[in-house]
Amino acid sequence: MKLKKLAIFDMDGLMFDTERLFMEKKHEILRQMGYPAREEDYIQTIGLSGTLLREKLIEIYGPEYPAEEITRRTRAAMDKYLEKNGPDVKPGIEELLQWFREHGVLCCVASSTVRVYVEKFLRLAKLDGYFCCDSRMLLSGVPKPGEYFSEEISGVPKPGECFSEEILCIVGGDEVARSKPEPDIFLAACARMGVAPEDALVLEDSENGVRAACAAQIPVICIPDLKQPSPEIAKMAAAVLPSAREVPFLFSNPNLRN
Repeated sequence: MKLKKLAIFDMDGLMFDTERLFMEKKHEILRQMGYPAREEDYIQTIGLSGTLLREKLIEIYGPEYPAEEITRRTRAAMDKYLEKNGPDVKPGIEELLQWFREHGVLCCVASSTVRVYVEKFLRLAKLDGYFCCDSRMLLSGVPKPGEYFSEEISGVPKPGECFSEEILCIVGGDEVARSKPEPDIFLAACARMGVAPEDALVLEDSENGVRAACAAQIPVICIPDLKQPSPEIAKMAAAVLPSAREVPFLFSNPNLRN
């Protein structure tokens, strides 16, 4: 595989072990409110947001399911835990981010989670410095490939910090009309970063994420979390790997790009 210009990271379950944490906290709330708490039900919702998520929750729990209240209470329980402990970074993620940086690959997060929580988790984990973008380029429209980072900025931000002129390269689930498995979020990430889809790479843990990347015609590496991909989904991926540590070995010559 040839190295790409842009690496698009999912967040929950791929970068952080927050998918399992959210499930555990949600199950506590569900039991308190008299709803069944089953892992197989939660797995059906992974990667969904917006209308698709609401429809799936109604299908599982019925039309009276108080989705907003349960999500609010689950988020509050998660916030309390994360403020104290921070998110658990999945094995090999920071090493992979550093490897991409050393090889000149731009990095962006495209997550079904709303943007404010993505920003918060990245900063709590001190990984935000790997996703810094020059806001002067971003706010002036979609940049052309190769022009995203301003030449006026020298150096590279350290993990945990962004330069004052920079913002985080994120597309949240609340910023696109359709959630995964539709391709919107990954196409938005490419547009925001000024990179054509064929010059990008997606890293995902969920089946809906793999479907979304394929719909966007972006090659995808699947690193499963709570659920192993079905044979059908595994065939869609360029590779299915046990952790982020194995990703660099897919690139036979990092100096070659397509």
